[in-house]
Amino acid sequence: MVIGLLSGELHFPENHSLKAKRMLLRKLLERIKKRLNVSAAEVGYQDLWQRSLIAVACVNTSNREANATLNRALSLIDEFDEAELIDHHFEVR
Repeated sequence: MVIGLLSGELHFPENHSLKAKRMLLRKLLERIKKRLNVSAAEVGYQDLWQRSLIAVACVNTSNREANATLNRALSLIDEFDEAELIDHHFEVR
């Protein structure tokens, strides 16, 4: 059993409220969860309206599969036009 974790820091340049940020995050996180069957949540900067830290976790049978799943999640985050990916980190164990 292999556990993979992707953490990503996002910036919402056009956002002007916490309510709007939460709406955008919900949209992004649900898309990731539905398409990849992973867990995803906001884990940091909940009180800032233009910044967020999200985490995506998966369980796979091999390092290769975990890395592939996390790379697909990273692609979905990158394709999300309403946010800019500032930084990300992978961890597979």
